[in-house]
Amino acid sequence: MIAIIDYEAGNICSVENALSRLGATYELTASPEVIREADKVILPGVGNAAKAMESLRQSGLNEVIARLRQPVLGICVGMQLMCRGSEEGPVECMGLFDTRVRRFTEMPDAKVPHMGWNSIGNLESKLFKGLSEGSFVYFVHSYFPGLCTDTIATCRHGSTLFSAALRWENFYGTQFHPEKSGSVGSAILQNFLAL
Repeated sequence: MIAIIDYEAGNICSVENALSRLGATYELTASPEVIREADKVILPGVGNAAKAMESLRQSGLNEVIARLRQPVLGICVGMQLMCRGSEEGPVECMGLFDTRVRRFTEMPDAKVPHMGWNSIGNLESKLFKGLSEGSFVYFVHSYFPGLCTDTIATCRHGSTLFSAALRWENFYGTQFHPEKSGSVGSAILQNFLAL
C-alpha cells in the first residue's frame, strides 16, 4: 500500500488518479502509524513552501517523514520540503537533500513561473529506468533546488541548470509533476512503485 501524505497541500487528486491508472493501492492519510507501515510514501505538494512546512511541523509529520526507511517520493513542493531550506518564506526545511531552494530570476528567455513541458537529462537513477535522455516532463514552479551530490536529473530554464530530481538513501524527489507528465511520468511512477 502507498501512503499519500495529507498535509493540506494541493495536487492530491492528480496523484490519486495517476496511481489509480497504474492499479496501485493507496491511502490518503495524516496518520503517522499508517505512513510508517506503508510500502511506499508520496509527499505531493503545490503551494507555498513556508506554509506547507508549518503544516508538517504542527502535525509532527516532518519528524515522521525524516525517519522513514521505505522509498519516499516528494513531488514539487513535497521535494522542496525535503531540502535544507527555501527562499520561499524563507523557511528551514527537513534537510534530507543537501541543497537549498532558490527563486528563479526572470529573464527574457526564462519567464517565472517555469511552466510547461521541458526536457530532463543526466538521468542517474532506477527512477528513470527505460527512459531516454531528453525525455519531456511537466513543470509548474517558481523555485528550484540547486545542483548537488544528490542530483539524479537536471533541467535547464533559461541560463539556470537546476536539479529536476534528487535522491538520498531511500528519499527521492522530482521538481516536475510525474502525475501530469503523460507516459514518461507514468513510467517514473511505475519505477518508483517497483523500488
